[in-house]
Amino acid sequence: MARIVLGIESSCDETGVGLVRLHGDGTVELLADDVASSVEQHARFGGVVPEVASRAHLEAMTPTAERALATAGLSLSDVDAIAVTAGPGLAGALLVGVAAAKAYAAALNVPLFGVNHLAGHIAVDTLQHGPLPSPCLALLVSGGHTQLLRVDDVATTITEIGSTVDDAAGEAYDKVARVLELPYPGGPPIDTAARRGNPAAIAFPRGMTGPRDAAFDFSFSGLKTAVARWVEAAERRGETIPVDDVAASFQEAVADVLTAKAVRAATEAGIGTLVISGGVAANSRLSTLAAERCVEAGIELRVPRPRLCTDNGAMIAALGAHVLAAGVKPSALDLSADPSLPVSTISI
Repeated sequence: MARIVLGIESSCDETGVGLVRLHGDGTVELLADDVASSVEQHARFGGVVPEVASRAHLEAMTPTAERALATAGLSLSDVDAIAVTAGPGLAGALLVGVAAAKAYAAALNVPLFGVNHLAGHIAVDTLQHGPLPSPCLALLVSGGHTQLLRVDDVATTITEIGSTVDDAAGEAYDKVARVLELPYPGGPPIDTAARRGNPAAIAFPRGMTGPRDAAFDFSFSGLKTAVARWVEAAERRGETIPVDDVAASFQEAVADVLTAKAVRAATEAGIGTLVISGGVAANSRLSTLAAERCVEAGIELRVPRPRLCTDNGAMIAALGAHVLAAGVKPSALDLSADPSLPVSTISI
């Protein structure tokens, strides 16, 4: 019998509510995905302000849920389970979502599943491309996370094999955008500028690629600093900054390291499928270069459409459906948020 799962995401600055249908064969169908973003409220600060994000979640939660239900043509009484991001993320923002989820679960007398935001970014791919092969490799690239993950079962078994040691790729994009006087968040404007620029114009460094570096860890702090120093030097010489070329060269450095390490990790582990997800997965150069290198290596590449890559409730609903199908024990109603929840803990 098919079951309806409502998912709530509030880990950062997007309030997301998604609805999926879990079919008897274990497949998951997307019914609705509604997101309210507070990004414009944070733009003048150049980054997310936790208190502002929490307040925005409070204001947006109920209207976002109502819109999602209306889109799906469902009422709350049709919902069979609630899934919510329990971590990682901003403490206050997470607590808003968890409180809402507990209220819905208690009022409807349905099971509650507190799940991992990062695992949600992997599970969302099943809404577009179907069940994940076991094992597969996931490259998760977002504002706060850059990780290589072995996924044996998205509902129960995810193992980290590499992570960022400093700035995540998305953070580096935001900081470089600030240096180039581009809008926040930095990903889309840098991607747009890079399409007009020459990616070979400036030889920016490729962090953590030396023979003594950890093979599958990442570092983008040095790259960010190299861009800032290059721009400062050009300004001291009185030169006009070639924004498009700087953006293209920076973006090439990021995409080069991400795809090279991901393909190498998959090849060495004998894994035939690579999933790239998270907000930065929507970057045009990353997806293009990954596709080229995966073809060369004989690896299947799966990248969710851009709407599903960014934070949303559909990814949490999808993960909740997989956890429900796996027979995982529901969370207690005294569930609390865990801002530092490790990716290996898929549900609490």
